[in-house]
Amino acid sequence: MEGQSGRVGSNVDVFLQNYNLGKTLGIGSFGKVKIAEHKLTGHKVAIKILNRRKIKNMEMEDKVRREIKILRLFMHPHIIRLYEVIETPSDIYVVMEYVKSGELFDYIVEKGRLQEDEARNFFQQIISGVEYCHRNMVVHRDLKPENLLLDSHHNVKIADFGLSNIMRDGHFLKTSCGSPNYAAPEVISGKLYAGPEVDVWSCGVILYALLCGTLPFDDENIPNLFKKIKGGIYTLPSHLSPGARDLIPRMLVVDPMKRITIPEIRQHAWFQAHLPRYLAVPPPDTTQQAKKIDEEILQEVVRMGFDRNQLIESIRNRLQNEGTVAYYLLFDNRFRASSGYLGAEFQETMEFNRMHPDEVTSPASGHCYHGYVEYQGIGLRQQFPVEKKWALGLQSRAHPREIMTEVLKALQELNVRWKKVGHYNMKCRWIPGIPGHHEGMVNNAVHTDHYFGDESSIVENDGAIRSPNVVKFEVQVDGDSVSWICPKIGISFRYSADSLSVELLYQTQSILAVKPQLYKTREEKYLLDLQRVQGPQMLFLDLCAAFLAQLRVL
Repeated sequence: MEGQSGRVGSNVDVFLQNYNLGKTLGIGSFGKVKIAEHKLTGHKVAIKILNRRKIKNMEMEDKVRREIKILRLFMHPHIIRLYEVIETPSDIYVVMEYVKSGELFDYIVEKGRLQEDEARNFFQQIISGVEYCHRNMVVHRDLKPENLLLDSHHNVKIADFGLSNIMRDGHFLKTSCGSPNYAAPEVISGKLYAGPEVDVWSCGVILYALLCGTLPFDDENIPNLFKKIKGGIYTLPSHLSPGARDLIPRMLVVDPMKRITIPEIRQHAWFQAHLPRYLAVPPPDTTQQAKKIDEEILQEVVRMGFDRNQLIESIRNRLQNEGTVAYYLLFDNRFRASSGYLGAEFQETMEFNRMHPDEVTSPASGHCYHGYVEYQGIGLRQQFPVEKKWALGLQSRAHPREIMTEVLKALQELNVRWKKVGHYNMKCRWIPGIPGHHEGMVNNAVHTDHYFGDESSIVENDGAIRSPNVVKFEVQVDGDSVSWICPKIGISFRYSADSLSVELLYQTQSILAVKPQLYKTREEKYLLDLQRVQGPQMLFLDLCAAFLAQLRVL
């Protein structure tokens, strides 16, 4: 084993020939972090050296792969930057932005509670980075001061995306992850959650820690800690300003549907105070960023010996190679040194898009302003879901309770039985063409605090669909043939000896199970999605059509 490690160490210089390795910054559970200097640009980077065997033994392959996938595509001044990944049979070398000043956690421990302006500046940077994640359909799920790094100018860098997840339309997350002190009630309770709202809760805990120097929810006894979190039990110190005293409780709302959102936080008066220009508007998405290339930095990299056209294409398509690594290191360090750090680009991009919406998507090439060239002629591969006119499910800006009221009314009109499994999702069963199928349902269709219908008629423990309604058939035998007659629904069949199995097949496959779900989108709308759990596809489409016809306000 020692000999193998020695061989790996001797090959480091071969794999990292573009870097001069320096001292070890830290040692983790499955690797170490070293400082290094990029030979072409002279800029410092941090290189994570991850041992594949240790990662596999600890069953952390998914965590590492997830973090690399996310960070490879992100480009934001307050999210740690990944420049390149070099993979070998034994190790993975992750070249990342070098952050000098350590964790925000250590800063808080050292200084105690911060002055309001300093805390607000940190918080504004954190919200900007989290908003960027959400706009690109990524929820962090483990936001805490230990995962917030500080550079030499005390700018926040969000790190450790190993527990992050990609948000998908129509799906909830259920993984209970992250640190319990910063975790939202729905996370520690194992309930379904859409994603962004759990990051808002964590940001609320972080803001409390910045302003108070302590945590709102803290207890050595984990059950007691969970009880406090689930009940939203905490105290606000008297020294907090009125604005902070208003914002924090709106972020630490136990009901995720009533919790303040990122856009609402942005509009809050306390957040708006002393807001830097580059943080005043949301940053462009990854595809928009890739269109804009700094001409001066591009020329500098070309002078290093790289082909101009290949470099432009690589930047536009977010490819990883020596040229793009040099470009982004020069790009980041230039703006980092000028304290605005990408701020001018964010501001100008948003202003330009608002003033010239048609030109942004036009095929004309070469929009040039303030040193940036927008190269439109080179194809760009889509990396993250972008804004679309098409959406899965039904979208509405109505209040969620109003939406669910109309949903339940529509289901009742269609004689659908349901069972509530959460505030905004349920299990449903529909047997079409059977009069009286609604028997046993509760008349008050808007009462969302109780189960509706006969609970036993939905799904039993083994997952099979059961129906307490027995449809009676008359059996007539005439020689070698058998007739099955059902007067109640007006159906009759006349088959030979195998008619029994045919009729039973018809009977069981006519039962449809569906699951409606309601969740909040990043556009501040509510999306209603119907998912087929069991039953024929065509029957599901019939129910969807009938359901749409019954809805009144969506």
